[in-house]
Amino acid sequence: MNNQKLSLFFIIFLIVLVGFLGIFIWLGWSLIHTIQQTTEDSLRPVNAMAQNLSSQVAQVLNPTPTILPDPVSIIYQVRSLARLETIEFSVEKVVTAETNQGAFQALFGDRLLLIAHGRVIAGVDLAKLTPDDLWVENGVLYVRLPPAEIFIATLSNEKSYVYDRQTGLLSRQNITLETEARRAAEAEIHKAALEGDILVTAQINAENYLSRLFRSLGYQEVIFLKSTPQPTQ
Repeated sequence: MNNQKLSLFFIIFLIVLVGFLGIFIWLGWSLIHTIQQTTEDSLRPVNAMAQNLSSQVAQVLNPTPTILPDPVSIIYQVRSLARLETIEFSVEKVVTAETNQGAFQALFGDRLLLIAHGRVIAGVDLAKLTPDDLWVENGVLYVRLPPAEIFIATLSNEKSYVYDRQTGLLSRQNITLETEARRAAEAEIHKAALEGDILVTAQINAENYLSRLFRSLGYQEVIFLKSTPQPTQ
């Protein structure tokens, strides 16, 4: 009988002990969680200040350029245009630019190879056409057009690129070399267009276009004359 009471007491004691241990464990976990949460809440402003400071330091070390356009716009000249564009050439040139050529180029030279792509637009400036350049004689319309000219000769920045660059072992890259190469390429593109008879083709295209226009206006015969003094009527 006494042994049964002791066994029952021991079981109850174990149950109570396990319960107390569970309570202590839960209280300990709650205390640790509370401390952790409180610490995170306390450090959150500090972390924010640290991030802000880091961002400011990054801006100082790697500043973002500020662009401030002048709000005042000055228009120097207004000119009416009546350009009849009749042809466009697409030209590609290979330009080599180098400095310090010779025996010491491997040490002190700077050399680049530019693939230049440009376009040239030509036509006739009809603003130069005067009333004296058009007259009708015996039902024939005579037209003396201004000579064709090149309106635009420029490089395409998107399509032009440096294919190769070689700098000497003891030298630095010449910062103006590419600029000079592009300027030379633009001149070469202009020259290539002239050698390709762009002005001749532009003049012919302008005459063909205007001939169709004048015929649609009722002039059945149109003769284009070279830019020479108008004959006396």
